[in-house]
Amino acid sequence: MLLIVLLACNKNMVLHSQDNVIDEIVWIVGDEAIFRSEVESQRLYMQSQRMRFENDPLCFIPEQIAIQKLYLNQAKIDSIDVDESAVIREADAIVNYLINEYGSREKVEEYYNKKMSQIKEEQQTRVREQNIVNKMQQHLVGDVKLTPSEVRRYFRNISSDSLPTVPTTVEVQIVTLEPKIPFEETDAIKARLRSFTEMVNNGERDFSTLAIAYSEDPASAMRGGEMGMTSKGTLVPEFANVAFNLTDPRRVSNIVETEYGFHIIQLIEKRGDRINCRHILLRPRVSDNELMEATARMDSLYQDILAGKITFEEAAYYVSYDKDTKNNKGLMVNMNYESTNAQTPKFEMQDLPSEIAKMVDTMEVGEISAPFHMKTDKLKDVIAIVKLKARTTSHRANLTDDFQALRSIVENRKKEDLLREWVAKKQKTTYVRIFEDWRGCDYQFPGWIKE
Repeated sequence: MLLIVLLACNKNMVLHSQDNVIDEIVWIVGDEAIFRSEVESQRLYMQSQRMRFENDPLCFIPEQIAIQKLYLNQAKIDSIDVDESAVIREADAIVNYLINEYGSREKVEEYYNKKMSQIKEEQQTRVREQNIVNKMQQHLVGDVKLTPSEVRRYFRNISSDSLPTVPTTVEVQIVTLEPKIPFEETDAIKARLRSFTEMVNNGERDFSTLAIAYSEDPASAMRGGEMGMTSKGTLVPEFANVAFNLTDPRRVSNIVETEYGFHIIQLIEKRGDRINCRHILLRPRVSDNELMEATARMDSLYQDILAGKITFEEAAYYVSYDKDTKNNKGLMVNMNYESTNAQTPKFEMQDLPSEIAKMVDTMEVGEISAPFHMKTDKLKDVIAIVKLKARTTSHRANLTDDFQALRSIVENRKKEDLLREWVAKKQKTTYVRIFEDWRGCDYQFPGWIKE
């Protein structure tokens, strides 16, 4: 590898095709080169993910790649590896997101100026390396745990102005009722899906054309119903059981009912423990009369709660259709909470479904809302009532009310300090060369340029 680097140096670090520059080496870290194309590919990916650059991307990105190469080299030495099937699943999810974001495979290929096979391979490499880096970092810092006295000592030594501001959070309990769907509605949906199946099986219409025109899954409909390569565990069980039993790509499955609605499925390909298929989703329509009937039933329950005939918690357990909260006294859990701690019932207002946030915004703690109509995360129509269990207003963090959050902050800073020390130490023992046009940067780690 060293010989290759020396040869590249003799050619001014530029790869040529006749008179046109194909690529150029911009950094060398150890015995590995960082190419301009690598930097550009990373820039395009970060833009597609709407990531913000901390500074000039031509400074920020190559340094991040260099830091990654330090970790990857150490991972080889320490025999750090990751689950390849998890890498493939994560990369497929990214590719599916890109296709959905840009509208088609062709538009993604146009944006990256590469074939889809190349894009998939690059994403797998990116995910694999990032997962190895994450595992390597965890290996280096270990399980950092601070005692309460260490946390208190840390915050006693900083000014109050340096303490983070904790935003307003709320804890919300919910009870939901689903409107009754008439048999005539579900029968009509099944009849439509059976007609689609007959058209496909008879060769009258393509499954993908019907999906674009009629499927009510907006994410896959624009791709002709295609869901992308995925594993069984990422699909709801009813759907997965049917999809993974399909063997003939020319045939269409029987009708499948899930919490999302009614589906028909067509196999595209199987690859090991993963599958790619198309589906058409139709959802039952809820009429105004059915919504009014459900609202009346909920209003009766609401009045019983106010009259003390039943508690909100009992209503959640015995009546609510919300399977995620009914066994938790109706208490909602914030699944998007970014923390190493356990799941939390605390929500910032923007993290709540909009209909619930609108209700909770003006409620007092302990107050119960009147019934209201909302759609769940699975786009089901429900009638709901909510109870504001707790509200913590925005404030400067303190050890009494926010100890767990502050301990997490201190532990994360300790881990960051350990990793920064490791990178700085590694810089001193690793050959690094940054080429002239790429030196004028204010790098996060100043030890890259040694001469």
